[in-house]
Amino acid sequence: MNKSSTLYTVRQCSECPGDAEYHCEPCPCYLCLQCKEKHVTDLKTIDHELVIYPEQFNCIPTNELCIRHPSYVYSMYCEPCEVPVCYLCSEHRTHRWMDLQRAYKTKQQQHRRTIQTIRSEALFYRPVLLAGIKADVKACQTELYQSVILTKAKTLKNRIDKSLENVDYKHRCFKQKLETYRYIAILQRYEQIYQQSAVSPLKFISCTKKDRLPKILLTLHTTKLLMLGSLNKKGVTELLNAIQMKERGKRHIRNDQLLTPMSALTVTSVDSCDHISCVTSDLVWVKRWTKLILTNTAGENLHCRDDTCIKLQCGAHTVNSEREIIYIDNDYNVKKLSKNMKTITTFIKSTPSGFGPRCLYCSPVSGDLLVGVSLKDTDDELMELFGMCAICIPAIYVVERYNQTGQLIQTIERDNTDDPYLIFNYKYPNYITENNNGDIVVSYTTDSPEYGSVLVRDRGGKYRFNYKGPPSGSEQLDPRGVCIDALSHILVCDGITNTVQMLDCDGQFLSHLLIRPSGIFSPRSLSYDVNTHRLWVGSERNNKVCVFRYITRKHTLADQDKRHDVMESLREIPAIKTQGNRCLLKLVHPFKLLEKIIMPDDLNCTHISLLTASRAWVSDSLGNLYLTSKTSKILHRIVNLLYGSSGSHTVNGKCELIYIDTDYNINKLRKDLRACSVFIRKIKDSIWKPRCVFCSLSTGDLLVGMYSNDLDIGKVTRYNQSGQLTQTIQDDGTGLELYYKPSFIAENNNGNVVVSDSEWSGYYSASGAVVVTDRCGKYRFSYTGHPPGSGIRPRGICTDALSNIVVCDDRTQELHILNSDGQFLSLHLPPSSYFQQRSVSYDADTYCLWVCFDGELHVYKYISLRDSQTGGEGLEEKFVSKQHGKSDMAASF
Repeated sequence: MNKSSTLYTVRQCSECPGDAEYHCEPCPCYLCLQCKEKHVTDLKTIDHELVIYPEQFNCIPTNELCIRHPSYVYSMYCEPCEVPVCYLCSEHRTHRWMDLQRAYKTKQQQHRRTIQTIRSEALFYRPVLLAGIKADVKACQTELYQSVILTKAKTLKNRIDKSLENVDYKHRCFKQKLETYRYIAILQRYEQIYQQSAVSPLKFISCTKKDRLPKILLTLHTTKLLMLGSLNKKGVTELLNAIQMKERGKRHIRNDQLLTPMSALTVTSVDSCDHISCVTSDLVWVKRWTKLILTNTAGENLHCRDDTCIKLQCGAHTVNSEREIIYIDNDYNVKKLSKNMKTITTFIKSTPSGFGPRCLYCSPVSGDLLVGVSLKDTDDELMELFGMCAICIPAIYVVERYNQTGQLIQTIERDNTDDPYLIFNYKYPNYITENNNGDIVVSYTTDSPEYGSVLVRDRGGKYRFNYKGPPSGSEQLDPRGVCIDALSHILVCDGITNTVQMLDCDGQFLSHLLIRPSGIFSPRSLSYDVNTHRLWVGSERNNKVCVFRYITRKHTLADQDKRHDVMESLREIPAIKTQGNRCLLKLVHPFKLLEKIIMPDDLNCTHISLLTASRAWVSDSLGNLYLTSKTSKILHRIVNLLYGSSGSHTVNGKCELIYIDTDYNINKLRKDLRACSVFIRKIKDSIWKPRCVFCSLSTGDLLVGMYSNDLDIGKVTRYNQSGQLTQTIQDDGTGLELYYKPSFIAENNNGNVVVSDSEWSGYYSASGAVVVTDRCGKYRFSYTGHPPGSGIRPRGICTDALSNIVVCDDRTQELHILNSDGQFLSLHLPPSSYFQQRSVSYDADTYCLWVCFDGELHVYKYISLRDSQTGGEGLEEKFVSKQHGKSDMAASF
């Protein structure tokens, strides 16, 4: 057959009409050379593994001729000599041989990470910096050679001219530019050899033996020009100080978008994630109690250690540049586990004193190990050491720095520049990290989370700043995990508001990066992957770890003139502003108290369901349910209500009571109070239990908020009027759960499902949210307080005639009013500081809001009827006058 006339089919690139040269297995797709460059530099696909197109089919030729014996081909590989050999190479016969294809695969795997770094990072950043160097050359020409200095004085002009002869700044910039070009050429040479390795593997093997691949140090800035030599003379310095020059910023990548969830994994054998240490883009170490687990993005447990310190629920492990895990054991020794998981060595031996390590961080730049040291978490040891109660022990903490051999090289203690209040209270350095500028960042907590802080010192240990919370909030912080991103931003988890807050390197609050994220609910631990620019977030309340992305970059690599603009600016989270229509804002005005109903002394109200305009069902925390009137008369009583403080009862359109009993069955009581039947029976052995109910007045459907103690998550189910399950709402569409523990539930006039989701977890905790989905279950928004991220612990919830959402905040004892889109409108304070607002219910017939306090019911009016469709100017006065003449408010309409 004449091969020259044979037609061959070339696969087309998946992105453009070009010919495919590479194959991406994770996507999967076929790419040409230009599309490959975009693919490996895009942060969405930066960790994808690309192979040369022939390599996909294992087409690796082995018929290359031996240089010493041209009539034979290379068939084997000599391991000791690291050279290919043929059968006649007698000097290698006593050595160990390996199959040539296997040797190629081994070498390729060894240098895969370096090649990936060259592809996705080095070749991307160097042209970016090169464009900045070009701008520096122009700046030198315009700023150092213009007449600004020459016009100062004739003698000064002579000095500067003489100095410029000795120091040629323009030549320096050109030299730096030339060195950058050479370095890029070296990197491109290695990449070209790697690309052709499928065709000529021996050339690739020989190249890796002769010229070791250089280590890539991605320094995202250029060396600043220094005034040396004669320019340091006193007269020149004084005049140069008078010249005002705008300082150039550091060249680096910047944020492009807010956090976007990418994936989530469930770590088995742990119930929360105290700390995360990222190993690679798909491998992380996760700790909880004594369990230290290596897991991948598929949630598989690859390795487990059970000798970690059980008393430390903090950043007690880290990963060094060699991917070795360093952790604190039960005896407060710092140990190192080898990369192959077989060898354990004691890196730092514990001392018999009462002090010990609490948190670790290995610097990726210097390789040094930072150790936060404090008193060991044993009350007996504290009392034995100090002979007094542990709570009276003053704060004693230091930060120690060890080199890569385990030698102590620096100790940082408190100094006179510290805040005196900080010196006495901050006892526990729980998490520690190092910023890109050398600052040491430590997350400190105390016995009270009210006084937590993020303390930052410089490289020498000098106090820089102390972050205690965002200025717009209560300035209270319960700091958990901390980490640093590629922009030198400080990210910290707050246990009070359940947010991830972002600060700049000078301690200025920038934004709430995460606010009670779905699926996680309570962020506790953080780890930033510098290779893929992704953020790993671990949850405190469940065994879930989520991966987020909030930094990206353009991949238009063909345009060299636009390399300096490849990164977009950070878009901070804007504060929610009220933008309701003018008619709506007119209808909302300060609350007006219409009636006050005093309940019996032994009735502590927790939830209210309106039956008529003058009667309501009221429950207490002991499982009693009462039907009461405005005269405080008890008309009926039910004793088997579900025990607890949640919305466990509701009233349907037929004035029938629906409630959850102590056996988790949903019962229905007729209007005449004579017959009670089981409406929805709890499924035997089911892990789901109902917690709150609400009957829709528009559709008649029953919404049920449910909770699973085994899964530690919640969901919302919808039942029709015959008790059949018609809908389940559980996640946000990305696989992340929406609800933790639904406590109260309602339905808005627009069909939105509104859930009060929270759990009691201490006075200072604000761990809840109002979670809203549409009628189909699609996630809309979550309200976490005003301003956003300030925190809320929601209790009773309802909606009014204008589709506004009214929710009780059990943390601040305020009523929050927000519109149907989650925008904050106003607050209502209780009439006395002794009152706690538990629950609310809205009467759509009388436009009145019933608020359930501890032992009282208050009836408020906060919507004017003058702008309603059926009212006029005198309707409000007519409504008020009839309150005194009739006992039933509904009769006035």
